[in-house]
Parts: sequence; C-alpha cells; structure tokens
Amino acid sequence: MAKALLGYVGGSDPRLLAEMRRLQQRVQDLESELVRIQSENDALNAAAAQHDGDSLLDSIEIDVPQAEPALT
Repeated sequence: MAKALLGYVGGSDPRLLAEMRRLQQRVQDLESELVRIQSENDALNAAAAQHDGDSLLDSIEIDVPQAEPALT
C-alpha cells in the first residue's frame, strides 16, 4: 500500500523534477531582473534629484514669447 501511495503522490517523476528545476531557474531569472531594474530605477532617481528640482518643462526653451489668444 505504501508503494501505491508513493506512486500516487508523485515520487520522483523525472518530468515533475524537470518542471520544478525549470520553474526554479525562472524564479532566479526574475529575481535578477528585479535587482537590475531596481538599481536602474535608483540611478534614474539620483539623476533626477541631481537636477536640483528643476522640472523638465523648465528646462525646455519656448520659442513663443507669450501665448497666442485662442480662436473664437
């Protein structure tokens, strides 16, 4: 009976072990991608903070000296 239960639970099915290894590798890949993206985000935040709070709009030069009236 114990053999039947062990076979029913799964035992050491090679397909199951291969799938588990594949999923573990996928988790490791996603974790390393997360670390890479977090460090990239930190670098972007540091670069944004380095601009002394200037917004992107303030850094764009506008060619039009004043706004034109809207057409009615």
